[in-house]
Amino acid sequence: MAETATGFNIVLVEPEIPPNTGNVARLCAATSSTLHLIHPLGFSIDDKHLRRAGLDYWQHVKVVEHKSLDNFLGRYEDEELLLFSKKGTRPYTEAPYRPGSFLLFGKETEGLPEELITRFSHRTYHIPIWGRVRSINLSTAVGIVAYEGFRQTGFGPHRPA
Repeated sequence: MAETATGFNIVLVEPEIPPNTGNVARLCAATSSTLHLIHPLGFSIDDKHLRRAGLDYWQHVKVVEHKSLDNFLGRYEDEELLLFSKKGTRPYTEAPYRPGSFLLFGKETEGLPEELITRFSHRTYHIPIWGRVRSINLSTAVGIVAYEGFRQTGFGPHRPA
């Protein structure tokens, strides 16, 4: 698997809200996961809100930036890509997580591009929602999915106490 030492590869496709990305970066630091950011971003990587949400953990996060979704897919299409969208037909608990898997999440206002969901429909999963909301916050969704992946894979080399 590519890029990550012990965790997952968390991929944010065109994220728009700095605090969400900062929170995901902090999660990546906590889980030794690599953060992939696919441009265009809805903010500057130097945004103070992004940095504040990640607190002082940025030096512990491996961040890989990609110019576009096509650029990312050209490099990683053959990797274990798992997509998460409200349009997925199976729950996130059925995803075949493996150490180093790439967990893809779409931008806050639109989710993942429809053509990507169609192309990888066999690898697209959802987080069930029972209440009267359209979606779950991006950073919350990443946390739910990542920790389910760690649960299924035995929590990697850093087992919980």
